Amino acid sequence: MNRLRQKKADTIRFLAADMVQRANSGHPGAPMGLADIATVLSEHINHNPKDAKWLNRDRVVFSGGHGTGLIYSLLHLWGYDVSMDDLKNFRQLDSKTPGHPEYGHTDGIEITTGPLGQGIANAVGFSMASKYTAHQVNSETSKLIDHSVYCLCGDGDLQEGISYEACGLAGHLKLDNLVLIYDSNEITIEGHTNIAWSEDVRGRFEAQNWEVLEIDGHNFEEIDNAFNSAKKSSKPTLIIANTKIGKGSATMEGSHHTHGAPLGEDEIIASKSKAGFPNEKFYIPEDVLESFRSAIEDGERKQKEWIHSLKEAPLIEQNIMLDRLLNPNFSEIEYPDFSDSKEVATRDSNGKILNAIAKAVPSFIGGSADLSPSNKTDLKDMGAFPKGKNIYFGIKEHAMGAITNAIALYGTLIPFNATFFVFSDYLKPSVRISALTSIQNFFIWTHDSIGVGEDGPTHEPIEHISQFRALPNFYLWRPADATENVEAWKKALTMKAPHGFVLSRQKLKTLKPKKELGEVSNGAYLLKKRKNASLTIMASGSEVMLALQSACHLHEIGISANIVSVPCLDLFNEQSQEYKDSIIDPTTKVLAIEAGVATEYYRYADELIAMNSFGASAPANLLFEKFGFTIENVVKTGCKMMGREYKESKLVNCDL
Repeated sequence: MNRLRQKKADTIRFLAADMVQRANSGHPGAPMGLADIATVLSEHINHNPKDAKWLNRDRVVFSGGHGTGLIYSLLHLWGYDVSMDDLKNFRQLDSKTPGHPEYGHTDGIEITTGPLGQGIANAVGFSMASKYTAHQVNSETSKLIDHSVYCLCGDGDLQEGISYEACGLAGHLKLDNLVLIYDSNEITIEGHTNIAWSEDVRGRFEAQNWEVLEIDGHNFEEIDNAFNSAKKSSKPTLIIANTKIGKGSATMEGSHHTHGAPLGEDEIIASKSKAGFPNEKFYIPEDVLESFRSAIEDGERKQKEWIHSLKEAPLIEQNIMLDRLLNPNFSEIEYPDFSDSKEVATRDSNGKILNAIAKAVPSFIGGSADLSPSNKTDLKDMGAFPKGKNIYFGIKEHAMGAITNAIALYGTLIPFNATFFVFSDYLKPSVRISALTSIQNFFIWTHDSIGVGEDGPTHEPIEHISQFRALPNFYLWRPADATENVEAWKKALTMKAPHGFVLSRQKLKTLKPKKELGEVSNGAYLLKKRKNASLTIMASGSEVMLALQSACHLHEIGISANIVSVPCLDLFNEQSQEYKDSIIDPTTKVLAIEAGVATEYYRYADELIAMNSFGASAPANLLFEKFGFTIENVVKTGCKMMGREYKESKLVNCDL
């Protein structure tokens, strides 16, 4: 058996080396070092290469996403839709085999990884999703969800802070179906890990309530025994696999030079010769392919058995709940009505909206990074994870984003996560991955501007709105009131993309827009239209009311201004030119107002009232005055744009 295992492992090694050599780019070292572990892992995982979406499959996450030589070799050998030509086109334009694995682009990839450490948090997310789903659909006699989550990671992944956050939560939750395989080759790009790292990894994980096993990562029996032990553990398991980077290389085994560069033709020839392999590129022995491809027959049989178990589930409620998780019905949501409310902070209205969605949609779950009282994200009377819907992440923003990305891709759940907007910086890598792969993850960000007030510039987001608007395929909402907030959620739930909700701490007056003027779902709409308008004022969030009040003053001195509310500039940018012209009259000059950097408004605006510095510590009303978000400044700017002399006016009647 071990002779065949060795042959299979060497096949993986040389496929990876050939791929990198042909592309003249890539990372051969990690795939070669992990080949023995991957060979044995293949004997343990339950999956169906002909149905990569089978719900009860084991998840395999490659946190070290640079090891795509290993990943694509395995996918091809197992029988996924990754052909030999795909292997030969590794890292080439428009190929199925890009430099780092991309979800939705290559069959069999569970989630996009590459930024180190992300995959570890993703694996925690997959495990968490399985636990919640299992609590909803399993019974004592029928386990519809009963699978493992495996994650391969390296020294670099464990040096990233996100891994501390995620693994701490995994140990706390006792995620016993999670297995983290640590490729401990003690090599990073710069050389031996001891130049920057001397951590007791075993001690760290034991302190985080993990089972820790240590093995020779090239000994097939030890690898096999470790996987068998992990399946019996009552905790998440870390397998420390001591390996050699570039294992099987004739002269470079163990060298950091194998990490991120081709081995060279001569080295590959010598390595194959040493292993008894023919000097043939992309060579796969028949018995090796037959052994790996048995995954297809095994997987189809296991999936059929699982489907049969669905029919025999003793409680019909199990199948009903599973169907509700898989097929959420948003039409059942009874959204709160804010039409009679005078003033509501959008963080407060959002909290009521979250509760309405969670009450109607079984798959909707989430939580905050220790800020639910401030974020207003507590799902009332809905319990704590894993049996309930409230996830208590702790102060772990970075891991929270990556965990919920994986929860969103699990197949049965729709997650949200929350923190203060200024701390969205900690989530940025995860937000970017969600946008890159169209993950329907909802990011709740409260305390949206200098309106934070006394907490000062460290807690007042300035550049953050612009940063996320610059992110392709990400939709950032900044509703002006509670009603816009409701409409924003209605639209967001229909879109297979990530969304950010930027919400106020301070109360905002409820608007009374005329529906015929436009739709929130288009990203921007005419909130107030005046005859013979020569000016259009665009604004979002708390500045919309300022725009309305300022327009009344401008009207008194003979300048008619239309008001455009912009709850989602990203969506408005995607509308037709005809629609844009119907909202922003091309014959008018345009002024934009937003309490952020907001330079992206220059796409439409002639002038901008925005932040050009950090905030300060003071009551919010004083800060808005200090930084020019006042009726006087808006009117002065409007007059200047119209070539009119500014004169103070007393507002007699302001019809809002």
